Formats: sequence, C-alpha cells, structure tokens
Amino acid sequence: MTQVKVRFAPSPTGKLHVGNLRTALVNYLYARKAGGSFMLRIDDTDTERSTTEFETAIRDDLQWMGMQWDVEDRQSDRLSRYDDALKALLDSGRAYACYETPEELNLKRKAQLMAGRPPVYDRAGLKLSDAEKAAFEAEGRRPHYRFLLAHEEVRWTDLVRDDVAYHMSSLSDPVLLREDGRVIYTLASVVDDIDHGITTILRGEDHVTNSAAQIQLFEALGAKAPEMGHLALLAGADGEGLSKRLGSLSIEELRADGMEASSIASLLSRIGTSDPIVPLAKLEDVIDGFDISKFGRATAKFDPSELAFINGKIIQQLEYADVADKLEALDIDASEDFWLAIRGNLTKISEAADWHQIIYGDVTSEIEDAAFIATALTLLPEGTLSADSWSEWTRAVGSATSTKGRALFMPLRLAITGQSAGPDMAGLLPLIGRERIVQRLSA
Repeated sequence: MTQVKVRFAPSPTGKLHVGNLRTALVNYLYARKAGGSFMLRIDDTDTERSTTEFETAIRDDLQWMGMQWDVEDRQSDRLSRYDDALKALLDSGRAYACYETPEELNLKRKAQLMAGRPPVYDRAGLKLSDAEKAAFEAEGRRPHYRFLLAHEEVRWTDLVRDDVAYHMSSLSDPVLLREDGRVIYTLASVVDDIDHGITTILRGEDHVTNSAAQIQLFEALGAKAPEMGHLALLAGADGEGLSKRLGSLSIEELRADGMEASSIASLLSRIGTSDPIVPLAKLEDVIDGFDISKFGRATAKFDPSELAFINGKIIQQLEYADVADKLEALDIDASEDFWLAIRGNLTKISEAADWHQIIYGDVTSEIEDAAFIATALTLLPEGTLSADSWSEWTRAVGSATSTKGRALFMPLRLAITGQSAGPDMAGLLPLIGRERIVQRLSA
C-alpha cells in the first residue's frame, strides 16, 4: 500500500495567516492520521517578492504549532528540472510558444467580453509560422509558453466536493513559463508533486479549475494525478471574506496576542466540518479526531471571539507542568498552588501576571462599608490560612452582620482584591496570606 504523502507549499511573500495555516494544518493532520509524510515545499520562484525573512517566519509559525515536517525542498533549486519538463511537453506537442505582449492579451480579453464571449485564449500562438516567430524574435520579443489543453471533460472524485467535472474548452491554455523565463506555479507544482511522490493534494476551493488543468498536465508528463480535496475558503463570522482582514489574523499576531497553538489547531481543524468544535490541549488529540470526510462545501466561518473562548477553555485545563516555562517567562514567581487557584479565570496565560500582582503586590482596596469590614477584620481566622478559612470566616461574618449571599461575599472580595470578579476566594486566601489581608482590610 502506498504511503500517504502530502505537502504544504507556501510562497515566502508574506506571513502565515489563518487561511493558509488551515491548509497546512489539514495537510498535516491528514498525513499524521494516516501514518504518512508531511512535506514543506518553499515555492520561491517569485524572486521579486520572496524573502528569507518571510520564509523564516513561516518555519517558526509551523514549528510553534507543533507541525514538524518530514522532508523539505524549494523550487528555486529545481529550475533546470522545470526546463526539462517544458522541453518534454514541447517535444510531445502539448506546449507551444506565444508572442503576445501583456497589453495585446488584455485587449483580446476586452474584445471577447464586449462581444459576449468568455475570455478564453484563442491559441493564436499555435498558428504562427517559423518565419513569424523569427520576426517576433527579431523585434526583441521573447515567448511565453502555454500548455495545450485537450478539450474534453476532466473528472475526479474530490475528498471534499465529491464528484467534480470540468470541460476544458471553457478554460484558457494555462501559461507555463513567462516571457522573462520565470516558471509558473501550474508547471512547477505538478513537476514537484510527480518527483516527490505526492499522493494527496489538499488546498482551497479557489484551486478547483487550476486542478482540472493540472490533472491533464500530470498525464501529459506521464504521471497519474494525486487524489485531491478542495476546502471551502474561510470567511469572517459575518460571512464576509477574510482577504481584507488577513493582516490582523497572521499567526504571528495571534501568538503575540496570547493565543495558544492548541486553541488555533482545535478551531481550524473543525470549522467547516460537521463535528462540534471542542478545546483540545494536545495536538495528538486533534490528530485523533480529524476526518477529512467531515468537511463540507459551505463557507467556513472564522470568528476571533470563538478562538478566544476556546483559548480560555484550553488554558483552564492545563496543568502546572504545562505552563511553568511560560509563567517563568512572565517574570513572576508562580507556584503550582498559584496556578491551580487562578487558571479557571484566565483567557490568556499572560493574564497570570495580573493575578500575581493582585495576590502578592499592592492593590487598591474598595471599601464602601467601613463598619462591615471592621467587623470582618476582627473575625479573620488566626494563624496560617487554609482552603477552609474562607468558608469558616464568611460564616462567622454572616452571623455577626446578618448578611448573606452577594451582600456578604462581594464587599470582602472588593476589599481584599480590588476586583468584583475572579478566582474562588477559598483558593486566593492562603496565597494572599493573613498579613496582606489584614493590611488591605485596614485600608
């Protein structure tokens, strides 16, 4: 049985955002669930926009997510291989040279649209004689090369969209090589997938028509096309496309904002599926619950507030050993008792620093009824406070002041922490300690 092998092929022309990370994650989960291989391929043939800084950022984001790749390659190291593939296509009559300038092509498209026809390339390049080609060359023109599509129906069973069919007469012959010699993704990707033995291609639904053309290209190069799955694109919670908002949804910024890798994985692995979104703290659990067949064709909606909610739920189930290093990075002396007391009220680990200040630092006590607080101070249990001290103390205060419920608990919380909400006071009292509590109640 052939081992599953997938690839994530980012162009290092920008930072990873939730849309392309979702593509990477789905590929990673699919491979790991099948015991297969996950490849990172850097598509860096766009030399004008590709940078080493963006490539480094992409690698850092994937590793932070825990998505380590098994093998890698880059397109800029394989240019001669693409030249060989183009030559083979030319020799077999499946590629041809074209000499139109971009301006001429644009005029053709406009004329076709004005005439009510689809803007499909007219294959003028196929009709050029050797003399006409030589004349263009003498003018200083350089050809771009196109793949000659067979005008027939291309069908495949998509892992997400089920049965898909496209008649290729509705598509222009795709460009394979620009006039400046730069290879186009259409050719480079297919050659890479053949050479690396990619078995499955998972990407966005905006590639469906491109996939139809590439299936023919695989076959023209003597290979069988991999199985394919095309995911519905992400939209915002309001259904609007994310394209204009991706700058604020980069993985780097989500990480800086306190989102955990596990919360991002939990959300992106389930939105667009028939499964409920659940907070999973371990990537292994995300892998176990992954099923490509659960993805539907409806637009998948990404809601930052939902991510924040999941983030909090995951943090609230983390053990001290899971966060000790992160707490140390906050430059606070945080014990296990401290973490267990506050974690239920966190949405981000960075908020632990705020509660560290409230517990161990100076706070501004809020005291509205000085007589009530004075009575409570006299009834504070002696000695070292324990987890039982809060209930013991509030019973005594309630009995002495004839108060109960919110009228009893809230004034004490405000006086001790300066906050109207927060972790269970039974857990906070031993951490704050009797001396600080006396000081705060005496304010």
